[in-house]
Amino acid sequence: MGRLTTHILDTALGRPAKGLKIELWSLDRTPSLIKTVVSNKDGRVDAPLLDGDELKVGQYELRFHAGAYLKATGAPLSDPPFLDVIPLRFGIANTSEHYHVPLLLSPYGYSTYRGS
Repeated sequence: MGRLTTHILDTALGRPAKGLKIELWSLDRTPSLIKTVVSNKDGRVDAPLLDGDELKVGQYELRFHAGAYLKATGAPLSDPPFLDVIPLRFGIANTSEHYHVPLLLSPYGYSTYRGS
């Protein structure tokens, strides 16, 4: 069975982003919050965001609460911060595959890709 995972790397500090709040939303029909998690010391979550029968074909969004994380690290930020909540929208087309959606983060930029 497939699964959905994520991790966050703080490229400004050169380490995993520990303590970053992440929300997973379903965007099919009416947007709905599926779960909220916090990244661990490795910048990952302790279990897949979706796994097995929970993983369904559809549109999703991960919301990374980067502003609060960056402020907690002591990063020099503007007020309001340039980056606050980062939404990443993606689709799941095959529930037997592993969808890994990482975030590479700095105070003034980010990137993502479909990992393995």
